[in-house]
Amino acid sequence: MNRNDQEFIVQKIRTQYTEKTATELDELKALDAKVKRPANVFAYIFGSISAVIMGSGMSLVMTDIAEVIGISNPMLWGIIIGILGLVMAVVNYPVYKAILGNRRKKYADSIIRLSDKLIKK
Repeated sequence: MNRNDQEFIVQKIRTQYTEKTATELDELKALDAKVKRPANVFAYIFGSISAVIMGSGMSLVMTDIAEVIGISNPMLWGIIIGILGLVMAVVNYPVYKAILGNRRKKYADSIIRLSDKLIKK
């Protein structure tokens, strides 16, 4: 290993142990994440739940699991549950956009103020 490689490794390890000071750019990134995170979490969770519900309806229609759990008319219930999951999946994106829009309005002033300060530096 040559001298440059050793210095690079030493510097890389050293930076892990030095105290990092928070900058205004870090604060701007944190605010941006604070705006987007709740909308993303909602969209992922709600979308996953709607996919599971839609899949449950499909499995009632396409398999004999309805007989095992005692559902007398699996086609009707499977279609109803599948459509419910489909509606939830379709509604997911507009709700995500609404949550994101409300959060952007709430934090817009502080993000604009901070980004203007960073640009003018």
